[in-house]
Amino acid sequence: MKLQSDDAEIFYSVRGRGPAVVLLHPFPANHRFWDECIPYLEDRYRLVLPDLRAHGDSQPGQGAATMDKHARDLARLCDELEIGTAVFAGVSIGGYVLFEFWRQFRPRVAALVLANTRAAADSDEARANREKSIQEIQQRGPTPFIDSMVSKLLGETSLRSRLDRVEAARVMMSRMTVKGLAAALQGLAARPDSISTLQTIDVPSLILAGEEDKLIPRAEAGLMHNSISRSRLEIVPRAGHYAAFEQPEFAGRLLRGWLDSLGLSK
Repeated sequence: MKLQSDDAEIFYSVRGRGPAVVLLHPFPANHRFWDECIPYLEDRYRLVLPDLRAHGDSQPGQGAATMDKHARDLARLCDELEIGTAVFAGVSIGGYVLFEFWRQFRPRVAALVLANTRAAADSDEARANREKSIQEIQQRGPTPFIDSMVSKLLGETSLRSRLDRVEAARVMMSRMTVKGLAAALQGLAARPDSISTLQTIDVPSLILAGEEDKLIPRAEAGLMHNSISRSRLEIVPRAGHYAAFEQPEFAGRLLRGWLDSLGLSK
């Protein structure tokens, strides 16, 4: 299904029935990131799975795919599906989107899952590296960039012994276009710092970190856990930055148990 949101057409899928749970994928992936977690959730929850703008089958629109644009896309999607409040889960860029969504639309948030993400903005060095990546993608196309990201995003266990997951990740990421990658990277570089936002979050929050995450240090998850009063921290074993994708059985069961504990009503 598709929804027009300002200057971009946003793709989304809906699975299951029950209280709404919105699942946001990481960069540079799409809604298929959650495929193997869905069986643990869809018999009890209505799962909403968008492709963020510039990812998958969603258009990038004009200019940078900023966190503000993503948040407004998400609000428009909830309006379209007549969702008043929901649990929102975000991985990496999905978490950055949810910090912005919380600032703008907090009455719509019943609970949060913040996975493999951080509250801090990019450093000057990180922003410069993103700009360099954009230039290389525009010159050489997406494939070299995607190939370079696989070993950074997946944990050592997956790279060594879960070749099916490695190939599935590569196929999923290969859906990205030059324009989409550029828009997404520009938006990531421009995202605001959200450290001061953490102490305003007063809903139940599950924080997930990958045991083998090379991109985001475990201390970032600890900072979020220490700053969000009603939070729970869990480490996904044998997983990197794509933790829920690499260990879907562990993540799916964990999410199901935590969601059930919230006692949500339709």
